[in-house]
Amino acid sequence: MSIHTTPRRRRGVIIGAGFGGLSAAKQLAQAPFDVTVIDRHNYHLFQPLLYQVATAALSPGDIASPIRGILHRQKNANVILTNVSGVDTARSEVVAEGRRIPYDYLVIATGAEHAYFGHDWSPYAPGLKTIDDATYLRRRILLAFERAETEPDADERRRLLNFVVVGGGPTGVEMAGAIAELAKRALAADFRLIDPRCARVVLIEAGPRLLAPFDPSLSEAARRSLEQLGVEVRLGIGVTDCDCSGVSLGRERLQTRTIVWAAGVKASPAAEWLNAERDRAGRVKVQGDLSVPGHPNIFVIGDAAAATGPDCQPLPGVAPVAKQQGCYVANLLVARAQGKTLPAFHYRDLGSMATIGRKRAVAQLGTFKVSGFPAWLLWSLAHIYFLIGFRNRLTVAMNWGWNYLTFQRGTRLITGISGSRIEDVLPAVMTAPSAAAEVGDAVSGRASPSHLEWGSVVKRAGNRREMAHSDNVHRETPALRDTAAAISTPRSP
Repeated sequence: MSIHTTPRRRRGVIIGAGFGGLSAAKQLAQAPFDVTVIDRHNYHLFQPLLYQVATAALSPGDIASPIRGILHRQKNANVILTNVSGVDTARSEVVAEGRRIPYDYLVIATGAEHAYFGHDWSPYAPGLKTIDDATYLRRRILLAFERAETEPDADERRRLLNFVVVGGGPTGVEMAGAIAELAKRALAADFRLIDPRCARVVLIEAGPRLLAPFDPSLSEAARRSLEQLGVEVRLGIGVTDCDCSGVSLGRERLQTRTIVWAAGVKASPAAEWLNAERDRAGRVKVQGDLSVPGHPNIFVIGDAAAATGPDCQPLPGVAPVAKQQGCYVANLLVARAQGKTLPAFHYRDLGSMATIGRKRAVAQLGTFKVSGFPAWLLWSLAHIYFLIGFRNRLTVAMNWGWNYLTFQRGTRLITGISGSRIEDVLPAVMTAPSAAAEVGDAVSGRASPSHLEWGSVVKRAGNRREMAHSDNVHRETPALRDTAAAISTPRSP
């Protein structure tokens, strides 16, 4: 009597459902693998359009799709919503919130996060990587206009209507152009006491030109387009300090309540999980087949990997690189299962694009370079095509068409706060009430409006950030320190 047992299918675990991870998972649809996709969010995000959510052009649902919905027809795929904290390479297990997920092959596609070059500026200069980032920035931008409408102090009103974007890459250029269009067109007729068209948008780039990976002629075209929109472009100067009232450029000070950080990124902690060699940005140094040295069954792709091209230069951290790497690793695993091998990964550059507001863009496709309206049409068609799902493509196309014809943006919603409480945008200079009045309120158990506003702590659940405004207030307004001391000092009987 003989007993036949079915051989166990290989287990492939993918950490991260971004462009790279999702491409790998879909490419393994017909492969003899059990695929497990792990992500801390339940959705796949189309990051290239995230700035349009931050500037009220699109809703979050227009550029995000549930991971389970994307993979629901793929029978060999399973999705786990959890936060990964490490990888046990000795036992071939992923550690995530107390549970262990075994793997035969592991693909790490965890992307990147904001880099502030050793400074703790994240509470004052939020970046743009997640939906939470985008909705938070949208709230900050729209609140600045709302606050300016009722602000009696002229200096504070100017500070509220100043917007600073740090970083002259594609994200910074697109964000600066979108804020300028929002202020000068979409919001132009919405307010009575202020003129949103007077808003000042400043784009700061430490390098000598914008869009460094592009041809210099396109960089110059992007600069001219931004200036035509009213954006003030500052090149060759870096930020030396940031706080809740502005940014410092050496000895120069720009007063603002809204700072957007687009100056740099660093890799996720994948290198720490694997105890692997990394580059200056924290990316894992991978081999030609994108595997980790010493671990042929572990692959790192996308922004978390320090992969190089034929010219030995690092590959750019863009979506096409991650997607091609995801497909390559999936094909490599299938080839290995069949006893075959594949040559080293080779990136096929499909070109680069960046948009600068309405009807303006730059595109570089190999030796072909174009700017202006033709580039904008090309950019629009490419982004609609690469969106996931027919519904998202249709919705984005309709929204863009409406925005183009009417100059309006339909998602100008301030969410995440209670009613009219404007606690995200606080003045830096405020006339302190008399100590006697404050002491009287404290003794009677009443909290004055200034205490409620100044003592608030803004919490960003998406990024676990906190901004303690009281520290900045005490530093800028000594009168409030005296008030606080008077309240905390016991009265003599």
